Amino acid sequence: MLFRARQFEYRFPRPALVMGIVNVTPDSFSDGGKFATTNAAVKHALELVTQGAEILDIGGESTRPGAQPVSEKEELRRVIPVIEKLAAIRWDEIPSSPTKKILLSIDTMKPAVARAALAAGASIVNDVAANRSAAAMWKIVAEFRAGYICMHAQGTPQTMQKNPRYQIVVREVEKFFRERLKKLNAAGLSADQVVFDPGIGFGKTLEQNLQLLAGMKSFGKLKRPLLLGVSRKSFIEKFCGAKLNERLPASLACATLAVADGVQIIRTHDVAETVQAVRLAEAVLSRK
Repeated sequence: MLFRARQFEYRFPRPALVMGIVNVTPDSFSDGGKFATTNAAVKHALELVTQGAEILDIGGESTRPGAQPVSEKEELRRVIPVIEKLAAIRWDEIPSSPTKKILLSIDTMKPAVARAALAAGASIVNDVAANRSAAAMWKIVAEFRAGYICMHAQGTPQTMQKNPRYQIVVREVEKFFRERLKKLNAAGLSADQVVFDPGIGFGKTLEQNLQLLAGMKSFGKLKRPLLLGVSRKSFIEKFCGAKLNERLPASLACATLAVADGVQIIRTHDVAETVQAVRLAEAVLSRK
């Protein structure tokens, strides 16, 4: 299985890619405000790389439940300087970097922000609004031959947790992915540019999230890489009462279970711990 993102290519099976989260925001649910300046965000990104991140996901707008949108101008102000600085780094000249290439991902719903980020050096668009009907975003991704993370969501960040409903959530998400791939192909994207993300916490109840986690293997028939993002999410608190700073163990449990079920990319705030857990899980799985 091949994944292409501009000049980068990854052929699976291979060790799972770990995507480190860089929130250049004042209001993200987990680390809002910690890395809201360009210098702080770049420093944090460098730390994530030394911990083993192979993808950096840079976002300038919170998508937590109930989050209010920011203007295009403000989002551009937050993320473009960070991407420009990271894109200018020669990773192979950094002794502490465990990898010689880093993919930059822009976490955005706005086509204009995606275009500017790709022009600044990003290689992937991580789109939580892949349930849109207009093709503007997809055409930009096709133009740049970038990677595209197609995430399932029901509703928007403002409405998604207001009584989400499904008949059988795993089947409905799989159907969404199949239909979306046809639309992406029509917009000019090839299948090998696409990664699917079931969107844990995006328009799902606790039970629906658990069903998706249990059903990850079923998405393997789509023959596309899968991304899982569960890091520190609120469904963990609903399940076991863990507050924000207590959710690492459950996040790691989800990551290792996902790798065992064939997930190829893990998106996380806690890169060092996730790399350690995932690599051990892969070592055990390789001996079965």
